[in-house]
Amino acid sequence: MSRFIILSFLYVVLAIYGFQAFRTLFKSPWMHWAYGVLFLGALLFLAIKIMGYDPSNGFKGSMAVAGTIFAAFFLLALVLGFFLLLEDVVRLFGFGYNKLVGMSDPDAGYFPSRRKFISGLALGLAALPFGALLYGMYRGKYNYQVLKYELEFDDLPDAFHNYQITQISDVHSGSFDDHNKVAYGVDLINQQQSDVIFFTGDMVNNRSDEMEPWKDVFARLEAKDGKFSILGNHDYGDYAVWPTEQAKSKNLEDLKNLQKDMGFDLILNSNRYLEKDGQKIALVGVENWGRGGFKKAGDLEKAKQGVSPNDFKILLSHDPSHWEDVVIHDDYHFHLTLSGHTHGMQFGVEIPGWIKWSPVKWRYKYWAGIYKELGQFINVNRGFGFIGYPGRFGIWPEISVITLKKKGLA
Repeated sequence: MSRFIILSFLYVVLAIYGFQAFRTLFKSPWMHWAYGVLFLGALLFLAIKIMGYDPSNGFKGSMAVAGTIFAAFFLLALVLGFFLLLEDVVRLFGFGYNKLVGMSDPDAGYFPSRRKFISGLALGLAALPFGALLYGMYRGKYNYQVLKYELEFDDLPDAFHNYQITQISDVHSGSFDDHNKVAYGVDLINQQQSDVIFFTGDMVNNRSDEMEPWKDVFARLEAKDGKFSILGNHDYGDYAVWPTEQAKSKNLEDLKNLQKDMGFDLILNSNRYLEKDGQKIALVGVENWGRGGFKKAGDLEKAKQGVSPNDFKILLSHDPSHWEDVVIHDDYHFHLTLSGHTHGMQFGVEIPGWIKWSPVKWRYKYWAGIYKELGQFINVNRGFGFIGYPGRFGIWPEISVITLKKKGLA
């Protein structure tokens, strides 16, 4: 609570300071009142939610909405304050200079007034993150995008030429709040008519029962060669408070059974084979392995037992840091790894062929899309759902469709 009080104090100071730009541009008292009411309303909304907040439920629902609205107004005031501070420094130097060189000038003692241009520029730039956060919350989080890739391999079995994979990741069902839009996303997956569907972890935020309202929707997913899944770091319940270790273990077992009920073949440090016309490719799945403080339950050595080094191999591994730190240096050659985890931070700028940027790039080298290292590919899916920030802007929810090609075959 003390941290919230400090943050609130800073928020109020910034709001009052930023009001000077608003007052410079708008002279109507009604606009001034609206500014104050909106800033105060965002703070009170968050305060009310914090007073009734139960950490065991996670940061979601109306609590996440309140936090996002507060963050949007905080950023608005912060950007306004930054530009006003720069202007005030210039005004102060201007005042001092005029005072020194214009002692005989009766106007030299007056402090320069604010310029509308600076206030307008500040408000315009401040409106960008403000609008982006709110748009992402109300429209962006279900703005599903189908991203299609073609990957060529020298040693792909001929029978798997033009074999199509659909990958989804990071459903985070505990954050969903619109049944029709989630169902639309699932229908969009089925419309791709891929040969196989892979889910690469984080079915829930914390608890298996978060998936119960959406079980029937995701059970509708269909692919002729099946649906395969792995676990992500959130699936283990490590971020929730449990009365006993037995309760936590039961939650994980319930989630595994739930995935089975939905028709997923959950691969836990093990492997399967996909067969077509007498030829096969190996499908290897590991439990979560993440750099730093993330769970390292993934065991690649165990998972590849029974797989020949000469097999064509697809690896499902939730966290792309596993690929960077372990997989690409393994004595086995994993042709294609499918990961998720980063969500692209749910916020960034992407213009295909021009720019792909998100703050998450400072944490993960491989954070969205296709990468190739040492002759091996990885696709880092941007995620189907959302968590924390209840929205997406610029980094939209993704359905990856990957077509495997054999080099030399038309």
